[in-house]
Amino acid sequence: MTKALVLGGGGVTGIAWHLGLLCGLRRAGVPIGDADTIVGTSAGAVVGTLLATGVDLEAAVAAQEQQIDATPPRPAGTTGRLARLAVLMDTSIPAQQARAKVGTMALAAATQDEPSWLARIGTLLPVTEWPARDLRLVVVDTADGRDVVLDAASGAPLLSAVAASCAVPGLMPPVTIDGRRYMDGGVRLGAGADLAAGADRLVVVAPMAMLSRDRIVEEMAATGAARTLLIEPDQASLEAFGPNFMDRSRRPASVRAGLRQGEELASAVREVWSA
Repeated sequence: MTKALVLGGGGVTGIAWHLGLLCGLRRAGVPIGDADTIVGTSAGAVVGTLLATGVDLEAAVAAQEQQIDATPPRPAGTTGRLARLAVLMDTSIPAQQARAKVGTMALAAATQDEPSWLARIGTLLPVTEWPARDLRLVVVDTADGRDVVLDAASGAPLLSAVAASCAVPGLMPPVTIDGRRYMDGGVRLGAGADLAAGADRLVVVAPMAMLSRDRIVEEMAATGAARTLLIEPDQASLEAFGPNFMDRSRRPASVRAGLRQGEELASAVREVWSA
């Protein structure tokens, strides 16, 4: 019996909620961290890497609960973000072509430099080498819109792979790997569940499921898994996130919301994961 855990995108608040949810499940006795395969996209790439490297979830949650300075959150680039989302949601444009158009927009955007972005991601990761676990991180090629899975066999540095998967177009710079530039795997939409094909048990955690729930359900069905479960934020968690998914001041509320949902959903997850 093989188990796959898929972690979707969701920005700063999504990272906090993911960590809280996984910690809540562990507190309730659900060994979600024993997944044979972990697929991570964007925020899920950070959390998946932490989980695969054996991070202390209690310590990670405690760090998220700490209040931080009152520096105003970085704007989420609402106008540009909506324009990019409109391209991706336009069914008259083939999906890969739409992603390529967003890639062009990402390359043209005035964002922070790539080395600074890599350094910022580096502060989130406890290791620089790929873990022994089957960890798969999702990115999108800015040039042609191809979605690419990076893992230990890909040759990509772990730091670059995580940074690329988190490189939200217009907010963070695309990341260079072997001469190609990659952006946020979330541009693919969905959660990347189809990349866990072959698993017998599948749990998908998607902080932004509301944007592409139908796509995620299709991905899950495509895996052929005998037992599946989609976990998404409830209304209280969405309120904890607030309107800006990059708002660091929302981390404490988001991680607490995740803890609550993890404990509440423990029985449902156990039925899929351990029964």
